[in-house]
Amino acid sequence: MLARIESMRAQLRPSERKLADYVLDAPRAVLDLAMTDLAQRVGVSQPTIARFCQALGCGGFREFKIRLAQSIAPGVPSVYRDVRPDEPAPGVVAKVFDRTIGALIEVRNSLSAHSVAKAIDLLSHASRIEFYGAGGSGIAAQDIQHKFFRLGIPSVAYADPHTYTMSAALLGEGDVVVTISNTGRTRDIVEAARSALACGAKVIAITNSSSPLAQVATVSLFANVAEETDIFSPMTSRVSHLAIGDILAVGVALSRGPELVDKLARAKKAITRRRIESSAPQRDQREEDEEAD
Repeated sequence: MLARIESMRAQLRPSERKLADYVLDAPRAVLDLAMTDLAQRVGVSQPTIARFCQALGCGGFREFKIRLAQSIAPGVPSVYRDVRPDEPAPGVVAKVFDRTIGALIEVRNSLSAHSVAKAIDLLSHASRIEFYGAGGSGIAAQDIQHKFFRLGIPSVAYADPHTYTMSAALLGEGDVVVTISNTGRTRDIVEAARSALACGAKVIAITNSSSPLAQVATVSLFANVAEETDIFSPMTSRVSHLAIGDILAVGVALSRGPELVDKLARAKKAITRRRIESSAPQRDQREEDEEAD
């Protein structure tokens, strides 16, 4: 919730932005306040609080407080500090792990089970699945596509804008595109999604909830992870995207049932033949022969 508020802050009205700043500064204090008390303390009206909650995807102030409480649960870091230039190795390890774990928990708490179920249904009945991503998201798209490839589903991943722009224009009924974008504001990705929809295909977006891509897609799976993309290459958002990809792959595998078991077995057998057998059993046999002599 805190990450979502931070990402949407610039789009809010001045009064709502004032409320957002108060929540970000004192999230635990908000949990103990009624709506009337919060309105008085911040200096805004109760309708402003109601609009603020709706903008965040909450049904009301009560749901907002529940989801806010989940965001700042004990043991889950709600504010992350960047590593210092002289940060020792133990600090780097702790901060990177804390940031990643915290981001995954935030995404888990906010991810819509209904949207996940709808995405799994689309993917389970797709005649072809294409994965689009630019930059680091392109690598995530390739990783997720590899999981679907192992399920025996016709699929491909594209990271080049020219390629996925052309490919999207060639799709049709029954095809599904999965777009991955942390910001959801990459022009080529958004235009490719629109092109696929115009051709009759469905689009699943793994992206930020307040992005243009989320508004275009047939189904959106939100990963609201705050990262400074102008300076650093996104890290925690990428891990969140991969986790959502795992959820989709597992869901599709379960939906396909027994018919998938034989395919997975054949694939595993083909890979096993390419592995070098361990020499440990041979050494054990020699030792047994020597003892027998």
